[in-house]
Amino acid sequence: MIKREMTVAHSPDADDIFMYYAIKFGWINSDNIKFNNIALDIETLNKEAKLNRYDITAISFALYPNIKDEYALLKTAVSFGEGYGPKLIKKKGKKLRKNFKVALSGENTTNAMLFKIAYPDARVIYKNFLDIENAVISGEVDAGVLIHESILGYDSSLEVERELWDIWKELSKDELPLPLGGMGLRRSIPLNVAIECEEILTKAVKVARDNAPLLSKMLLERGLIRVDADTLKTYLNLYANENSISLNDIQIKAIDKLFEIGYDKGFYEEKISCENYFIPNDYKELRER
Repeated sequence: MIKREMTVAHSPDADDIFMYYAIKFGWINSDNIKFNNIALDIETLNKEAKLNRYDITAISFALYPNIKDEYALLKTAVSFGEGYGPKLIKKKGKKLRKNFKVALSGENTTNAMLFKIAYPDARVIYKNFLDIENAVISGEVDAGVLIHESILGYDSSLEVERELWDIWKELSKDELPLPLGGMGLRRSIPLNVAIECEEILTKAVKVARDNAPLLSKMLLERGLIRVDADTLKTYLNLYANENSISLNDIQIKAIDKLFEIGYDKGFYEEKISCENYFIPNDYKELRER
C-alpha cells in the first residue's frame, strides 16, 4: 500500500521539535500516512501559510483569522503562556520615547499584534528572533521583543521594559492563558485523512510528554536543540507541557478572546470563534456506525 505523503512545517525551536520528533524517531507510525517535516522560523511559517504552502503548519494564533478559509485549526501541539510569555527588553536604564524603534520577530505573530496595540507610535522593524537581542545591544533598535528560548537568558546589559503577558492580561480583562502558537491543516485534505493526521500529531505530543527525559536526551545528543539540558527542561515545562497535548475549554476561550481583541482593534475583517474551524471529528464516528 502506498502511503499518502504529508508535509509538516514547524519551527526549529525546542517546543516544536520536541512535540514532533516522536514521529521523526518512529515512535508513532501510520499505515496510511508518511510525514515529511521541514523546520522554518515562525514568521516564515506564517508567510508560507498565507500562501497555502504546506499541508500542516505551525502558525501564530494571531495569524489564524487571516488563513481560516484555507486551513482548519488543529487542537494539538499548542503553546500558551500562563503568567509568562514574550518580553519587551531594552538596555538597562534606557528611557524609551513614545516613538521608540523596536525589533519584532514577525508581522503576523501574536506578540506583534499585542505590542502594536499597546505601543501604536513605536517604529517597528522585523528580524529573525535570534537576531533581536544583538540588535538591542548594538543600538540598532531601542528595544526588542524576545520570544522562544530567548526569554530564559539574555545579556546582563539588558532589562525587561514590559512583559507581554501584562499587556495580554490588561486587554483580555481575565485570567486566561496567552495563545501563542498552534497548528493549521490544509482544508483541501480529505476529511478522513485530516482526522487521522490530527490523531497522530496528538499522539506524538502525548508520547513526547510521557517520555520527556528520554526524548530530550536524544534531541540534545543529536544537536537538534539550541539550549542545554536544564534550560530545555524549563522551556518545555513552559511551552510543551501537558496542556499542549489537546486544547481545553479555557484555552479555546483564550483563543476566542485573542480573535475578539484583534477584531475590535482592526486587525481582522470579522470576528470568528475557533470552535467553527476545528476538524469535525464526529465524522469518523458516523462513518464507523
